[in-house]
Amino acid sequence: MNKRKLKKAIKRITNLPKGKYLFLYTTNKIRHFYLKGMKSKEVAYPSTIMLELTNRCNLACTTCPREYDYGRAMDKGNMSLESAKKIIDEVWPYLDSIGLTGMGETFLYKEINEIVNYIKKKNKGIIISVSTNAVLPNFIEKVTDLLGKIDTIQVSIDGLEDTYEKIRKKSDFKILDKNLRTLSKLAKNTGTDIMLNMVVTKENYKHMPLLIKYAKEIEVKYMDFTLFNLASVTEIEQSYYAFYQSVEFQKIIKELEDTIKNTPEVLVTERNFKTDNSFQKCPFPWTHFYICWDGFVPPCCAKPFPKELNFGNVFNSKVIDILNSNSYKEFRTLWFKNTPPKFCDKCHFIDIEPIKTTANNVYSK
Repeated sequence: MNKRKLKKAIKRITNLPKGKYLFLYTTNKIRHFYLKGMKSKEVAYPSTIMLELTNRCNLACTTCPREYDYGRAMDKGNMSLESAKKIIDEVWPYLDSIGLTGMGETFLYKEINEIVNYIKKKNKGIIISVSTNAVLPNFIEKVTDLLGKIDTIQVSIDGLEDTYEKIRKKSDFKILDKNLRTLSKLAKNTGTDIMLNMVVTKENYKHMPLLIKYAKEIEVKYMDFTLFNLASVTEIEQSYYAFYQSVEFQKIIKELEDTIKNTPEVLVTERNFKTDNSFQKCPFPWTHFYICWDGFVPPCCAKPFPKELNFGNVFNSKVIDILNSNSYKEFRTLWFKNTPPKFCDKCHFIDIEPIKTTANNVYSK
C-alpha cells in the first residue's frame, strides 16, 4: 500500500459511521468476506461506487470512449440532485469511497458542491475523488470551495504542449498549465491530493518521463499512468496493443524508471504496464460499480454505455437488488469460468499481452 492510500485508509478508519450505522457497516463487511469466501455470485453492498453526475464534456479527446461509436450513440444529460441524493441515501452506510466522475467533465455539474457537502454530512470519513480536465472557464473558482472536502482531484494530462492538444482536442495547454500551477498551490495543506493521469498511446508515450519532471516543477506529488483501453474504441483494431511490446516503447519505459528513481518528489501510484490476459483479472464484476447519469448500471467504467449492456436502473430499483440481479449473477458466472463475453472484446484486462520489461513493477511509495 502506497503512502497516499495509507493516508486515506487511516482517515477512513478514524471516521467510521456511528451507532446503528457502524453495525450496518460492520455486518456488511462480514457479509462481503463471507460471500467472497464462498465464491458466491452475489455481492454485499459496495464499499465503493462510481456515480456519474454528468456525461457532458467540453473536450473531444482521442482517448475518450465518448468520441467513438458507443459514445456517439449514448444519451447525454445530468443526474438530478434528488436522484443523486437518493442513491447516496441507500449506499452511504456501507461506503469507504465514492468517485463522482464518469464519461463527462465533473465540474460541468452545477450542484457538485451540494453533492460533496451531502456526502460529508452523512459521514466525513467517506473518501471522495473526482476526475477533471481542469480547463473549464473559471475552473479555479469552481474548485476552490471543494478543497479540503474532496480527497483526490485527478487531472487528465495526456502529454505536454502540442502533443497534449492533439489528443485532448478543444483544449489549450497554456490554460491547463496555468490552472495546475494555481491549483497545486491552493491545495497545499488542505487534505486534497492532486494527481496527474496520463493515458499512454503511440502519440504520447515519449512524454511519460517528461511528465514526471513536469509534475515536480509544478509541485504535484502524484502521477498515474494507464494503458489505452480499446474496449469502446471502435475505430482502432486490437493489433494496436502490439506497440506496447515494441523496442521503442521499452526504451521509454527504461527512461521512465530512471526518472522515477531520480524524482522522489513525485510518487507514481499505479501503472498497469504488466497485465495478465484474463477476464478474472477484471475487478469490475465485484467492485467499483458504475451508475450512469440516467440511473442505468453498466458492467464497468471502460464501456459505460447502457444501450450496449446494463443490469437495471437504480431509479426504479434498489442498488443492491440490481447488483444481485439474475443478469448480473450470470455475468459473474462467466467471470468464474474465465470466459469473457463479447461485450469485453478488446479490453486491456483481457486482450493485451503482458508487457515484459524490467520496469513492469507497480511503484508504491
